[in-house]
Formats: sequence, structure tokens, C-alpha cells
Amino acid sequence: MRRRILTLAVAAAAAGALAVPSAVPASAGVPASAVAPARSAPAARIAVHFDLTRGQLPENITLGPDGTAYLTFAAARQVAAVDPAGRTRVLATLAAPADGGVATPVLGFALTSGIVRTDDGTIYVLYASGDAASTGLYRISPGQKPRRIAALPADGLPNGLALDPTSRTFYVTDSVRGTISTVPLAGGPARVWSSVSALAPTGFLGVNGVKVRGGAVWATNLDQGTLLRIPLRAGRPGAIEVRATGLVGIDDFAFAPDGRVVAALNGPNTVVDIDPDGRTRTLLTGADGLQNPTSVAVRGHTVLVASAAYVTATDPNLIVATLHHR
Repeated sequence: MRRRILTLAVAAAAAGALAVPSAVPASAGVPASAVAPARSAPAARIAVHFDLTRGQLPENITLGPDGTAYLTFAAARQVAAVDPAGRTRVLATLAAPADGGVATPVLGFALTSGIVRTDDGTIYVLYASGDAASTGLYRISPGQKPRRIAALPADGLPNGLALDPTSRTFYVTDSVRGTISTVPLAGGPARVWSSVSALAPTGFLGVNGVKVRGGAVWATNLDQGTLLRIPLRAGRPGAIEVRATGLVGIDDFAFAPDGRVVAALNGPNTVVDIDPDGRTRTLLTGADGLQNPTSVAVRGHTVLVASAAYVTATDPNLIVATLHHR
């Protein structure tokens, strides 16, 4: 079963690696952002190697105040903590659906995906299982078992998760349905917030990573290779803005203190930064140890990159690098 799950993951990610970004109309006013060669590449090291055979494929990451990295292990259906010394501890394992997850859209295996940690130590995680009884948003309070606080469509693939602390609202991307939905922090019904065409898949997976920053919801679209900004208008979506294009296989991302976006390009096996004008520069590549990077976290001048090895099927890992000024 484990070999079959990994094979499905590799096949799915390979399809994503071949995805070609859709053309963006000239009226968007954003030039295509060809990835430039790396300049002043950050010093990088592999901090932790994970176990491929146990499904420890890190899909998403968030940081605690002490530098602990909290990760979702996709194929293991787990949430784990990696402390600054590199010690890994599994915090929770979500129950497998009766069919093992084969009904999960596109991927064919149940997986944990987006993750958020609040200041009180509570962890929130997305689970896609293809099963209406278990797909959704889960709360993991310290010392307690995971509890589903919002059901999500079983025919979708909940992927990215972000919290707006001001409105106490989660934003959830669905890469199959091409939507961003909202869920109250306390839990409750999920409501579709946006379903514009810029979020839709064009063959594999659409809207992926998501963050809330500067009065807007930011998101990526893997198939279309775009970075998007959606202004918040009294909680409702404003007109969508395409802020960067040409980002083949873009997965999740984070903001650096200077406003740059640092993004993982899964299929191309690179990490890039994107300036406010949409110009893109390569920061890390496979030569630095990347193994199909899925997500990044930034604190100060340090960037952590989670690599799931979906295609390389060699060495899922966590990389720590120093982020230099442009």
C-alpha cells in the first residue's frame, strides 16, 4: 500500500511539473516574470532528513516562537514538530478513511496539507481524504486528539490554509474545485469566498498556497503559474490582481520582512523570490538539496524549505538557508 501511495504521489506531482502556465491577458498589466539566474545565493544546509518509506513527505510548514517547525507529513496523514536541534516528534495522526483514501480527488491517497499555529499553541490542519465524514479543517489543541471543526467537500482537495487574526477567519484553498473558502476560527460551516477563473485548475491543480497580508488575500495557482492578490473589501473579495506570472509548478510561499515573496516551485525543484514588481530570482536549486519543495517559512533572514520528494522519491527533507538582501 505504501509503495502504491508514493507512486500515485509521484505521478501526480510529475503532472504538476509538466503544467504550463496559462497566458495572462495584456490588460492584466503584469509582465511575465522569467526566472533569473541566482545571484548571491543563500548559504543552505539540510537540517533534517525524513523517512520516505513511512510517508514523511512534508507538505506544509509553520513556525513556533521558539523556532520549532510544525509540518504536515502528507502520505503519513501526520502533523509533526521539528525542534531547532532537528529532533522530530509526531504530534497527531489523522485516521485513514475506510477505503484508504483512494477516492481522494486527483491524488488517490489521503493527505494532511495546510497548517496554521496560533499563539496559544493550537494547531489547525487541513485533511483531504475523499470521504465526506473526514475531509475538513481540524483543530489540535495541546495534549488533545484532532477534532474536525469544519467539514469540506469530499470531491475537492483542501490544500492551503491561512488565518486572518483580525477577523478571526481562516482562508482555505481547494486546488481541485478552484475556490477559496472561509471558516470562522471557532469552527463552523465553510463558505465559498471566491471562485474566479484565476483560481481554477487547467489540467491538474489550481489555487494552492494562501496568505493574508496588507489587507489582501494572496494565493498561488500551480497550473497557471501565477501569484495572485485579492483585496479584502469589508471581508469580501475585491478585483483579483495577477502580481507575477511564469512560475511553473508554484506551490506554497511566504513573505520576507522586506515584502518579497519567497516561493517553492515544486516541479522545477527551485525556490525563488519575487519582488513587488513581479520580478523573479532563483535562490535555491537541487544543488542545495531541494527535493521538490512544497512550502517555505521565513523568520528574519532565515528561510526554511520543506521538500516532499514527490518526483525525486529520494530524500524528503527540511532545508535552512540565510536570506540575503536583493
